[in-house]
Amino acid sequence: MTEFEQWLARATAETEAVIDAYLPPEEGHQKTVLAAMNYSIKAGGKRLRPLFLSEVYRMFGGTGREAEPFMAAIEMIHTFSLIHDDLPCMDNDRLRRGRPTVWVAYGYDMAVLAGDGLAIYAFETAAKAFSMTSRTEQVARCIELLAQKSGIYGMIGGQTADVELTGKALTKEQLDFIYRLKTGALLEAPMMIGALLAGASEEQVRTVERMASCVGYAFQIQDDILDLTASQEMLGKPVFSDEKNQKTTYVSLYGMEQARRDVKEMSAEAVGLLELLPGEHENLRQLIEMLVTRAK
Repeated sequence: MTEFEQWLARATAETEAVIDAYLPPEEGHQKTVLAAMNYSIKAGGKRLRPLFLSEVYRMFGGTGREAEPFMAAIEMIHTFSLIHDDLPCMDNDRLRRGRPTVWVAYGYDMAVLAGDGLAIYAFETAAKAFSMTSRTEQVARCIELLAQKSGIYGMIGGQTADVELTGKALTKEQLDFIYRLKTGALLEAPMMIGALLAGASEEQVRTVERMASCVGYAFQIQDDILDLTASQEMLGKPVFSDEKNQKTTYVSLYGMEQARRDVKEMSAEAVGLLELLPGEHENLRQLIEMLVTRAK
């Protein structure tokens, strides 16, 4: 293993431990929905968003524990979006990360409630950071940011446009809107939160936002590419899902060659912005490059 691969394995294991520490115990009369919530969270995944949050926090000199509740919270919000994405009324997918999706395993009704539960529990979890730092104004701002980036002006806004425009020919402007909100916003949030909690300046936070936006867009284009080129075994979820759901993608709009080229250009722009920031960021650079060249 390379030095970066060793770091990534260690950092991912540490992130898993943080997330596990904030999961609700499966008890009480509502234990079924708690089990469904935990089932989805524990299905695995790259844990990219909490990893980015932690690494940006560290890059700006953060050393406390106040980032940990936000690491768990962002993964809860991401997971809630996946639960709802898989529902029959949305993408109607039966497989996620190689396992039955939540609605298949627990039923449609419980999947809706599990997604709702994670969305709300995420903010209950994030609020635990108030007791971990004296800089409570930064925690409050981060909670506001988390809500903005995951709500109607962020991820949910992007999902709304995605659902309403499915089956229709999209313009570049419409596709750009969907990608920047549906995918980009949930990468911008953790990186900006990590910077804010560590005391980054306003200008630095704006640079982090632009960097994360480039990463999010490149990530989504690569996802479009993999939907057409990877196998179901590699991805752990159905392939040709976008085609099945009659969705316009970056590949269908611009072609595979330009899609591959633009992934490289956007990731290079993200790395260029990263180089403007202080601190040690070699692992963060390699994490960005790994993300946009991944094969699964």
